[in-house]
Amino acid sequence: MPFVYESTGTITRFTDYRDPKPRGRNVFSFHKPETIAEWLKKEKSLRERLLSIPALDETGLRPAQIVAVNNLEHSFKKNRPKALIQMATGAGKTFTAATFVYRLLKHADAKRILFLVDTKNLGEQAEQEFMTFQPNDDNRKFTELYNVQRLSSSYIASDSQVCISTIQRLYSILKGEELDESAELDNPNENSWLQNKMSKNKAVPVEYTPKVPIEQFDFIVIDEAHRSIYNLWKQVLDYFDAFLIGLTATPDKRTFGFFNENVVSQYTYEESVTDGVNVPYDVYTIETEISQKGETIKAGWFVDRRDKLTRKKRWQQEDEDTEYKRNDLDKKVVNPSQIRNIIREYKKALKTTIYPNRIDENGEYEVPKTLVFAKTDSHADDIIKLIREEFDEGNDFCKKVTYKIEEDPKSVLNRFRNSYYPRIAVTVDMIATGTDVKPLEVLLFMRDVKSINYFEQMKGRGTRTINSDSLQLVTKTAKTKTHFVIVDAVGATKSKKTDSRPLERKKSVPMKDLLGAITMGVADEDLFLSLANRLIRLEKQITEKEKNRLLEFSGGKNLKQITKKLITAFDQDEIETKAQIEIDKIPVEDQTPALIEEAKKEAQEQLILEASKTFNGELNGYLDNVRKQHEQIIDSVNIDTVTKSEWETTSVDKATEIVKDFSEYLETNKDEIKALSIFYNQPYNRRDITFKMIKDVMEKLQLEKPLLAPDYVWNAYATLEDVKSKQPKDELTALVSLIRRACGIDSELKAYDKTIENNFKTWIFKQNAGQHNRFTKEQLDWLRMIKDHVVSSYHIEIDDLDYTPFDAKGGKGKMHQLFGKQMKDIINELNEVLAA
Repeated sequence: MPFVYESTGTITRFTDYRDPKPRGRNVFSFHKPETIAEWLKKEKSLRERLLSIPALDETGLRPAQIVAVNNLEHSFKKNRPKALIQMATGAGKTFTAATFVYRLLKHADAKRILFLVDTKNLGEQAEQEFMTFQPNDDNRKFTELYNVQRLSSSYIASDSQVCISTIQRLYSILKGEELDESAELDNPNENSWLQNKMSKNKAVPVEYTPKVPIEQFDFIVIDEAHRSIYNLWKQVLDYFDAFLIGLTATPDKRTFGFFNENVVSQYTYEESVTDGVNVPYDVYTIETEISQKGETIKAGWFVDRRDKLTRKKRWQQEDEDTEYKRNDLDKKVVNPSQIRNIIREYKKALKTTIYPNRIDENGEYEVPKTLVFAKTDSHADDIIKLIREEFDEGNDFCKKVTYKIEEDPKSVLNRFRNSYYPRIAVTVDMIATGTDVKPLEVLLFMRDVKSINYFEQMKGRGTRTINSDSLQLVTKTAKTKTHFVIVDAVGATKSKKTDSRPLERKKSVPMKDLLGAITMGVADEDLFLSLANRLIRLEKQITEKEKNRLLEFSGGKNLKQITKKLITAFDQDEIETKAQIEIDKIPVEDQTPALIEEAKKEAQEQLILEASKTFNGELNGYLDNVRKQHEQIIDSVNIDTVTKSEWETTSVDKATEIVKDFSEYLETNKDEIKALSIFYNQPYNRRDITFKMIKDVMEKLQLEKPLLAPDYVWNAYATLEDVKSKQPKDELTALVSLIRRACGIDSELKAYDKTIENNFKTWIFKQNAGQHNRFTKEQLDWLRMIKDHVVSSYHIEIDDLDYTPFDAKGGKGKMHQLFGKQMKDIINELNEVLAA
């Protein structure tokens, strides 16, 4: 038999000697006898079948997707057990996955592939992607060729070839438990079910489950792999004897380590923008006095106090001054004026600066699709109420998209994505990550985030490209999506970010229970880190007076010192340093590995004791009570004012770079592209520039520099200088305007169609001034038609008179009848005058 198992009783290794280069691998348990019998019926092993996967048909794939699939398959052929694909959000990770999954099923005869996600929402999106995926070599859809099952219970169909599951559900299946669907709504790092599991069962290890053998899946694709492969969940992946493929836009150090640093493809956001796969963004900052500095509610004022959960208000007179800082906003204190001023300023900036050319056919401003990130569910409610008021709109205009709303959140999200209303959606975290809303043009941050990965995922909601027709179905006045705008009202783009692990892992455990466990002598890393995180937050929230009172119960230690001890107790560097002091006292010849390990153990026990002995009944009672704030104060007295509303400096720098790139591109190509050659080298001949010449410039620009779309370059100029003209609706006309500005014909950016209109009026005025009413009314009508033709086509030839709209008026013959021998001269003169 070609199958060999080696085992110590703890670790088991398996080798299939039919593989091209047989290599042992660790397995969780033995394979089922039925599986081995099935393998023996096949002529080749899976790893040998991988060697004969044919070359990739690259049709319909982007360059980054081609690289990812080819390099991944090369990794399979080298028998690398893990591989990581880093691909920018919006660059088509799931489509890439569907491509290689199809090829593995068809060409490598894979039995079953698992597509693993960490939220139900991502699972539903993946299912949609597989349902719509059509391979290049078959007219049928993926789901007509292979069975795709999204797991909603513990049942895994025997004939399913692609299973889509959350990692939470898979863990529960291996534990032999059913899982409520609500446990799949949030990602595991924030999931209360996960936290309860960890605190109650201390990450109970999975055991062999005959219903789900280790060979259940040949390949496991892990979507958003940076989030869900650690701690409790790692054992789920270790259980299966399968190749692991990670997909992520934002890996951290742990991600690279988990996948053995086998990064088969790296495609960054910056690269995707350069390739035109994603759109870039600009940052607009709004700051208010209270947002930055906070305020004080004076003693004697009558204010509302609102219950955080029920939102029930009661009116009371304040006994003492309450000072609140920026970080207290929407937690301890709600200031409606602060929220109102941000919303009001956003509305104003939209119309004047951010997207000024969005006036519909009724003369009304059309608000671009906007996603607002709120701090909490209660904060979201406050924002929605004030948005509806400030924009003078009804309920449909602005909606909340969280799992806590009465409406079906999926339905609201679909309307936000595909329908005209809502124009603005407010979320806490449901669509912060992994959800496509392609028409989005603005992200309004009214909450900060400290995790760099989470922030990048949130930004990713705006990066998606969308074709003009699809965009105009939901936003009629939008021409193209060339970029999106982050409106930063909380300093989210400037605040310090970290990619380190979150400290608190037992979020649902009350502070009282954490303190009690420490006092009773429980030495658990999760417990210590969770309490450390609570105390770090508490230190920022309590007043100086409260901090001084705390010293009385803690033996003179402040919260920062207490927190440091808690973290140090499980810091391996600190443990080793402390142990080394004792080890150095022992002669080198007596320093056995067992003795060194014992020294480390004793060092950690000492650090744990030092950290925990601070806690006592009095301190615990004080810490538990000082943090309790059941109510929010509604500060309706202090009125806020906007202190800053402008493009971020980086946006100005970016705009300068765009204008520079555009000018350099024109300069570089002025000898190759005929229209540019005329503009730069023979400006006196610009009357000869035709519609086709301008179209050639546009096509070359779109091919070589998709980032330099006229709409985006126009906005860059508008950021840098006072552009009085509205951007022309026609993209080619906007391009001509920009070329004239870049090559110096115009000293300021002016809409070329308006330039033609003004030149025509000036010319007519001169004709009439010199020769009283030189042209008849009928002749003037013809001249206006010629002018309109030049506005749309930049040039007119005599032969153009045989086509619309001239042919309906008699064409070339009629013009000759009206103007006689002057006809050619007038056409030449208008070509020159209008292009001036």
